[in-house]
Amino acid sequence: MEEALQLMCSKIRLDRDKGESQLTQLLQACAGEGAATGLQDDLLKLLEADLSWEQNLGGLNGCKVIVEASRCDEGFGNAVTSRCLKLLLAEEPRVRFAVGDVLGLLSASLGPKVYVEVRDVVLQTIRDNLTRDFEHLRVSEDEVGKLSTALSSSTSDATAVETSRPTTPAAEQILHDTAGWKALESSMKCLSAMVKGCGVRFDPYIDQSFLDLIYIALTHMNRFVRETAFLLCGSLVQGSAGEPSSSSPSKASTAGAEGKGSGSTAVGTNIFARDLGMEFAAHLAKGLADNWSQVRWAASVATRCFVLNVSDASLRQEYLKLLLPPMCLNRYYVAEGVRIYSQESWRRIVGDAGCDIVKQHIDSMVQFYVSASQADNHAVREAACSCIAELGSKIDADTVRPHVSSTLLPALIDCFRDDSWPVRDAACIASGNFVKCFPDECKPSLSLLYELFLTNLADNIPSVRQGSAAALANVAFAYGDEAVDFLCTTAKTRLEGVKDQADESKKYSQLESGPATFGVVKQAHDNDMALHENQPMYSCGSLAPKMGRGGQVHEGGCSGASKFRRPAEPWELGDGCVHLVAELTALKPAQAKSTALLPIVADACRVRHYTHHFAFLESVCKALPKIAKYLGKRPFKQYLEAFLPSIFYALDGSNQLATAAAAECLTHFAHFLGPTILRGRVEQLDPNLLTSLDRTLGPRVM
Repeated sequence: MEEALQLMCSKIRLDRDKGESQLTQLLQACAGEGAATGLQDDLLKLLEADLSWEQNLGGLNGCKVIVEASRCDEGFGNAVTSRCLKLLLAEEPRVRFAVGDVLGLLSASLGPKVYVEVRDVVLQTIRDNLTRDFEHLRVSEDEVGKLSTALSSSTSDATAVETSRPTTPAAEQILHDTAGWKALESSMKCLSAMVKGCGVRFDPYIDQSFLDLIYIALTHMNRFVRETAFLLCGSLVQGSAGEPSSSSPSKASTAGAEGKGSGSTAVGTNIFARDLGMEFAAHLAKGLADNWSQVRWAASVATRCFVLNVSDASLRQEYLKLLLPPMCLNRYYVAEGVRIYSQESWRRIVGDAGCDIVKQHIDSMVQFYVSASQADNHAVREAACSCIAELGSKIDADTVRPHVSSTLLPALIDCFRDDSWPVRDAACIASGNFVKCFPDECKPSLSLLYELFLTNLADNIPSVRQGSAAALANVAFAYGDEAVDFLCTTAKTRLEGVKDQADESKKYSQLESGPATFGVVKQAHDNDMALHENQPMYSCGSLAPKMGRGGQVHEGGCSGASKFRRPAEPWELGDGCVHLVAELTALKPAQAKSTALLPIVADACRVRHYTHHFAFLESVCKALPKIAKYLGKRPFKQYLEAFLPSIFYALDGSNQLATAAAAECLTHFAHFLGPTILRGRVEQLDPNLLTSLDRTLGPRVM
């Protein structure tokens, strides 16, 4: 065991893990109490505050092993608890977090008396560290002036920094989310571990002052503190599930006995009661809408525990009025962990009655979605648009109709002008659904919607163009021949305009050609190093320019969508219309007029003097299988020959994406028309192309 203890006190993490594993195996193999007693004495010696943090951490990890192996008697537990109090404010955070783990395990083993012994210190530590002193962040007036000049040069409408301010304008903003908060987070986790360890036995110690302290932490400026506080709320709810602690005489008497000598007697509080529950639910609702994904996830965990453990049906409905809207929105949130967890929570809480419950709370749902569509976080705006689209497609039309023209459609139109392309895409798709479901309510805004749809149809982002094409197909379905004629005329004009595409673009006339990150499109000159030397640095995006919404001026320097979008080029105008033709072909009433555009699409494929012509051909190769499916074999055959030269040009070209799309297109035609028919058409066109066809299809198809 001496070797295991030495390893556990090593400065190397791998050695410490190896020593902990060895100690666990030795305790499992050792049945005698003498060896365990000697080990306990050795571990207690390592818990002295004047030793190195590695020795303290090794001793704490060893104590965890003993408690988990059920080798912890009351005397050893009391001795460890008293020593943990001395290490609770250790300088090394790993030691502080290990203290919380040990006290949590001891609480599960020995009960709430562990909490009673350390309660005053832990709670006072939390109170003392809820705020931070920013005095050490003071800078000179010269430094403030330099920062002001740098900020002014980086954005046209940056606000000047006041030189009279004792700290930099961003000092507190940077600190609140990036710097540590002394022992606050570790003390919160320690408290959470003890609550979880005690379980239902902790109920007598939940009083209003305790909850008030937790509520302060739930609204703390540091996201890690908020996350820990919501996880603590989840532990409180799990422990309080079942009988209310205030009605349990045995618990109350236990609390009084264990509270002797601590200076106060705890009084149990039922957090599921109406008054306390509404306050608790209100805090959970704020956490579900937090700007940080980790906090949303922690609040989602606490919310699921809370709602599922409310036994009173009427109370549950009251709480759901607050919790349903953010829960529903988080099912579409960009962070995968939050999204998947929220979807599972929704299934567990509402089951198959989701539509009925949303109808009951439609006013609060609409109000929350509209508010979320105006959030500073572009990921929240995107999720709000998806939720609004869901209202139009899944909820009874008569329930949603009163909110369409007054609130929902204006919110989508605002998001249509967003700087973030995923928001524009989601708003476009949602608007298309609304036009299809509510044509009469949307008709007064049709001219504006056409303008926005057609702008998205030529967007710099390919997926936005595809989404707009699908949305315009819904417009054609809703308004019939009038819309079809307008769209086909527009598509014809734009496809014919591809020939006017310039050979090359100027250096800074377009956005970066690579894939966008987190929905933010970079401008091409962002890669010019000369423009970025000696510039201010930002931490965690806390001061970086925010993605503006609705083309308005927003804090952080965004002055409208034009900052993140350039004017569409002719080939992009035509590319969007390729997708539009494919979508219109799916509509039987529009097939005749949309197929009349196929020869124009084929002509546009022959325009290859510009750099991005392979991207245009890629879109055509992806759209043709859809068009063939919608038209059927016989009608499509008359158009096939016009596209074959362009398909084989893309197949043998230098662009891998276009080559892959062309190969997939030919494979689809071989299955759809038959390999013999396809081979005959290719041979009739040019026998030299058969080699490429055979290489692409392979023996399995041919």
